[in-house]
Amino acid sequence: MKPRVVSDGPLAAAVLEFMNDQVELLPWQVALDGSSEPVDGIYTYGHVPVDGAMLDRLPGVKVISNYGVGVDHIRVADAVARNIPVGNTPSVLDGATADMGIALMLAAGRRMAEGERYARSPEFLVHDPGYMLGREVHSATLGIIGMGAIGRQVARRAKAFDMKVLYFNRRRREQVEQELGVEYRGFDALLGEADYVLLSCPLTAETRNLINAAAFDKMKPTATLVNIARGGVVDTDALYEALSTRKIYAAGLDVTEPEPLPRDHPLLKLDNVTIMPHLGSATVETRREMARLSVENLLRGLRGEPLLHEVR
Repeated sequence: MKPRVVSDGPLAAAVLEFMNDQVELLPWQVALDGSSEPVDGIYTYGHVPVDGAMLDRLPGVKVISNYGVGVDHIRVADAVARNIPVGNTPSVLDGATADMGIALMLAAGRRMAEGERYARSPEFLVHDPGYMLGREVHSATLGIIGMGAIGRQVARRAKAFDMKVLYFNRRRREQVEQELGVEYRGFDALLGEADYVLLSCPLTAETRNLINAAAFDKMKPTATLVNIARGGVVDTDALYEALSTRKIYAAGLDVTEPEPLPRDHPLLKLDNVTIMPHLGSATVETRREMARLSVENLLRGLRGEPLLHEVR
C-alpha cells in the first residue's frame, strides 16, 4: 500500500509531478477530524495550522513536510515531543525573496503602484515634472531587522545601490559585518536612523507585533517600512494609523495579518502602501525547487530516513 498523506491544496503541478503518485493524498479534513485509517505523513502547502492535538488524532504520522521555509504555523515543539521530524525548504528561496524586498523598497519609495494607476487613468494628459515625487533609494540608509540568510541577500543587493546598511538581530553577527560592510544597531537606534526599515525575521512569540505604535513613533516621517517576513510581525492597526496620518512615508508589504486582508480593510484604500499577494518566492525556478525539496523531505521521512532539511 502507498503511504497515506494528508495535505491542504490544491497542490501545484510541480508538487504532484515530484510526488509521482508515490503517496495516497488525503483531504485536509482528515487532519481536522482524525481517521480510523492510518495516516503516515502531513504535507503543508499553505499556511495551515498543525499542533499536538492534530498529531494525537493522527498517531501514525512519521513526518511533517512544509512547502516553504517558514514554519510558524507548525508547533514544532509538539512534533519534536512525539519524535516527528519537521522538514522545510530553506536557502533555495533566499534570492527570490530578497529580490522582492528590493522591488518593494523601490515600488514604495518611488510610488510605482500609485504612478502605474495614474498612467492608466484618463487624468494623465500631460507630464508635469512637479508631481508624484518619491524618496531616493540610492545612497539612503537601509535598516534590516533579521540578518539571517534572506537579510544577508538583501544587504548584498542594497550595497549595489550605494546604501548604508544597518541591521538588528537577536545575536550580533560580527562575521557578517566584516563580510558585507553592514553596521549593527540596537532596535530603537535602527528605527530612528533608517530611511527604509526592512523586516526579514521569523515570526515568533518575541517578534509578533514587533512593529507596533511605539515602533512607528521612533521612525522618521520620511521612512518606508518593507515587510517580506510574516504579516504578524507588524501590528496592522498601528500600520494603518501610521500611514494614514503620515507618521511614516510609505510601506511595501508582501505579507499581511490577516492574509489576505478583508476586501473592505481601510489599508487597501491608502495610496502610500504597496501590497503584494505573498509573492516573495514566486518565481518558476524557486517554486519548482521548493516543490522538489519538500517532496523529498516527505518521502525520506516516510521511509524513516533523515530529511534533507529538518527544523530543529
